[in-house]
Amino acid sequence: MSNNTSTKAGTQGSGYVTAQDGARIFYKDWGKGQPVLFSHGWPLTADAWDAQMVFLGRQGYRVIAHDRRSHGRSDQTWDGNHMDCYADDLNTLIETLDLKELILVGHSTGGGEITHYMGRHGTKRVAKVVLVGAVPPLMLKTAANPGGLPLEVFDGIRKGTYDDRSQFFRDLTMPFYGYNRPGAKVSEGVRESFWLQGMMGGIKGQLDCIHEFSEVDYTPDLKKIDVPTLFIHGDDDQIVPIGASALMAAKIVKNSTLKVYKGADHGLTVTHQDRFNADLLDFIKS
Repeated sequence: MSNNTSTKAGTQGSGYVTAQDGARIFYKDWGKGQPVLFSHGWPLTADAWDAQMVFLGRQGYRVIAHDRRSHGRSDQTWDGNHMDCYADDLNTLIETLDLKELILVGHSTGGGEITHYMGRHGTKRVAKVVLVGAVPPLMLKTAANPGGLPLEVFDGIRKGTYDDRSQFFRDLTMPFYGYNRPGAKVSEGVRESFWLQGMMGGIKGQLDCIHEFSEVDYTPDLKKIDVPTLFIHGDDDQIVPIGASALMAAKIVKNSTLKVYKGADHGLTVTHQDRFNADLLDFIKS
């Protein structure tokens, strides 16, 4: 695997690693100390984690976040926009930077990515895991998973993204951050940031990714997690309903803890930023 990056912590700031198929994966790498790697949700970028990265960086941790292929500043690929490839891209980044005793943090689709990474590549480099509003075990409603969402929901996301991606991303911010709830304090800045990050990505890869967060069953991967794991989920998550995700996943992962944020939305890393940051730091230190 070729790469064009430095492995010295905190010296580069940002760069690219080259995936097995030649795609360039963008990442940010700040600070020094025990590494914490963040994996973002769809259709966002590493920038979704800026507040957490600055917070933990100031606490003496090395913080890393990448743009998934076809998202943000990474290459917009026609092929490879699926979980096996996402997990292998993540492995390339982790091995290139030679990260050890790693804390993995994944939100939404990113929770699926880090879970599949461990299922595919093991936990030898991983110390702890945090899954936030994460999609595992399975979002799709099936006979065996009656609490999931119907396929029509995801077909609607595909159609909205294909027909008018820009407007769809703007509209999506309302349920994503719970801004459609009575009394919600709406931040137009947060909405614009979401839209901007989404529009940086490639539409083909974003369309492909919808299948990965909705129809992939991560149960076998969850069963392979053998390190301390924290689940954080809002019980008013309108994007990844808690009943089909964290409540089930926490029962599958041995040595896991579940924290439910009452009334919280899918974008709780933003809307409940200080609480989430404090819980994240407490878990890393524990």
